[in-house]
Amino acid sequence: MKRFMCLVLGMSLLVGCSSQTPNTGQAVTEQPPVETTKLEDAAEEGSVTVVDQLGREVTIEGDVERIVSSYYIASSMLIALDAKDKVVGLEMKADTREIYKQAAPEFLELPAVGSGKTFNVEEALALKPDLIILPYRLESFIPQIEALDIPVIAVEPESMENFLECIELVGSAIGHEAEADKLLNYFNGVTEKVSGLTKDLEVRPSVYLAGSSNPLVTCTGLMYQNDLIELAGGENVTKDLTDPYWQTISNEELLGWNPEYMYAVSYADYDLAAISEESNYQEIQAVKEGRVKYFPSSLEPWDYPTPSAALGVLWLLNDLHPDLYSKEAYVEDAKDFYQTFYGIEVSKEALGL
Repeated sequence: MKRFMCLVLGMSLLVGCSSQTPNTGQAVTEQPPVETTKLEDAAEEGSVTVVDQLGREVTIEGDVERIVSSYYIASSMLIALDAKDKVVGLEMKADTREIYKQAAPEFLELPAVGSGKTFNVEEALALKPDLIILPYRLESFIPQIEALDIPVIAVEPESMENFLECIELVGSAIGHEAEADKLLNYFNGVTEKVSGLTKDLEVRPSVYLAGSSNPLVTCTGLMYQNDLIELAGGENVTKDLTDPYWQTISNEELLGWNPEYMYAVSYADYDLAAISEESNYQEIQAVKEGRVKYFPSSLEPWDYPTPSAALGVLWLLNDLHPDLYSKEAYVEDAKDFYQTFYGIEVSKEALGL
């Protein structure tokens, strides 16, 4: 079911043609959408078979009208794919998601059926779902759900390539292929434009991205965040770390890397003072030059592999290379994105300005 797309910047990054690209003051030529394929069950009209991100073939009979999503990334994706009215249950702590409050307030009233660590099969069953979407970490719950004859797909969007595959998978599973194509084309347009702007850079500034629990927890080279930094024209100082998730480092390692830019995720449990005012960090170039910031936004984390992650790429491109991509173009592109895919108007403050 994978598309054939071009590689960008030598990374495992899918890039295609776009009918919507960021506004950089240059004319954009519309090109045809990328082609899609999926496995179909010819023996049963009205059914579709997809391959989820655990490599499982899953057949879904009939139209999907009731969806249970136990993963924030998938739930946000369902809004962007114009399927929020089909969601009947979702992950815990929905009331903490600003994007739900603005783009899908009905989500706040839905029953919580799980999280990234657990899933309530009995409660989900009571919602009579046509499809359940789980994060791949909850693989152990799949046999119990399958025994109840409920289709379930697992998603694993932890790299740029996997994230784009996830959009296609969810779109095919719920019968919203056209909406998935539209979102993929937007992403491909962003990556194509950004890679074109940064391809001739002779120097790429060094970047350090701190995770949520403390400044010494960081992304590794196997994570989506690494692809984001590299695409935006930066060099991730932790790219050689090989854990698949956030990794704890030492003070000595951070000082040795001496990054030119330091960012803390918007959902950090600490204040930026933990970086900018820490005595051990005063000789780090980013601290000395006042280049310590939160990675936006207040709507939803843009370092996450969610539909709005394209805006994280654009924001970082402007922050690292304002001569290549202006703040005005970024604001216009971000506002257009949220209007197009989420149907909401957003402020400059929400965009990290």
